[in-house]
Amino acid sequence: MEVRFLGVPPGRGSCPLTGPLPFDLIYTDYHGLQQMKQHMGLSLKKHKCRIRVIDTFGTEPAYNHEEYATLHGYRTNWGYWNLNARQYMTMFPHTPDNSFMGFVSEELNNTEKRSIQLNKVRNMAVVYGKEASMWKGKERFLQILHRYMEVHGTVYYETQRPPEVPAFVKNHGLLPQHELQTLLRKAKLFIGFGFPYEGPAPLEAIANGCVFLQPSFRPPHSSLNHEFFRGKPTSREVSSQHPYAEQYIGPPHVMTVDFNNSDEFESTVREIMRTQDFCNPEDPFPPTNGSQAWQGNPFVRLPNATLLGWAPNASAPPSWPPLSALRLLVSAEGQSCVEACSRAALVCEPAFFRFINNKEALVRLEVQCEAVESEVNHIFPAFSVQRRECGLQKEPLLFSCAGHSPKYRRVCPCRDFRRGQVALCRDCL
Repeated sequence: MEVRFLGVPPGRGSCPLTGPLPFDLIYTDYHGLQQMKQHMGLSLKKHKCRIRVIDTFGTEPAYNHEEYATLHGYRTNWGYWNLNARQYMTMFPHTPDNSFMGFVSEELNNTEKRSIQLNKVRNMAVVYGKEASMWKGKERFLQILHRYMEVHGTVYYETQRPPEVPAFVKNHGLLPQHELQTLLRKAKLFIGFGFPYEGPAPLEAIANGCVFLQPSFRPPHSSLNHEFFRGKPTSREVSSQHPYAEQYIGPPHVMTVDFNNSDEFESTVREIMRTQDFCNPEDPFPPTNGSQAWQGNPFVRLPNATLLGWAPNASAPPSWPPLSALRLLVSAEGQSCVEACSRAALVCEPAFFRFINNKEALVRLEVQCEAVESEVNHIFPAFSVQRRECGLQKEPLLFSCAGHSPKYRRVCPCRDFRRGQVALCRDCL
């Protein structure tokens, strides 16, 4: 395979491109980005807007802005590329500052659904964990689970069965994808023990009619308290093994419990055993339709709500998502816009920051400001109640849904979303 690097000076493997590019976008990851910089040097800047970074855990604006990250302690081995934060693409919507690339989950037809319903084994559980190390220290939970269910595993080993896997577990070894799907279609329960984080397997299990049982993390795992996340360009707090499944799917398809509490764990297993229809392979995301109309100009109070919206008769440049989806609210002190919007059953929408980063929004929110300043700060737009100081964002690259500070309340641009399609607002289709 021949590899050519765009814009590399003569003598370094390729000639600069002088004509139109034969493509529109460059999809890569952090390692590829580093290689491009190494080989292309300054000519990388010319093509920077075309880059899309496939980013597993997300990159928050405070870590992406090189100068700001260096000055304020957000510099890590990743990040600091000064891209538009939407150029980072994630499989799950970790922070709305990045682009939710999405994932694909199989949709079963009616014949397949009936077949699964007929062949489900009511007392069969499959453990999420292909490596023996993931089973270490989990004997107590496995013993409880074994009282109620036949436990299956897919742990890889070459010659001897790993000692971490108890003898009562029926281990199938590492399975090809189609055999794993067959196993999941028979099982009632798919159980995770905390690692790996945010993988695709729980979604495949749910699509095949399983309940996913996972541990909650108390306190949440983050770069501040967990080695796995240390050095990653995010301050996100991970509340469970699969936060997306916890937040956007939830019971009865996803059960998130404290695995340190044996009684809670056992009662949840019993509840799953009692409830027959948990494993019906129905769509866990029933569609939701509807929108609200607003009156007034430009920010108006929504009917029967404390939220503000954008009035339909207010002039504005074209926007995607449409401004009809905007819900403007104020966070609590120390709360990010991700959390504030989530508590209102909404999602933070960074595309709307440019519409609410102004004095008009502060006035309509009835914020008391003795002074309004524009600064380079990933918390802004925000205000301090105690000091009556309000701050607007001066650097668009630092618009951040994820930022939070105990000194400030954030001004948050939220939007509604379709259940099962969090990337789309209700008026987006």
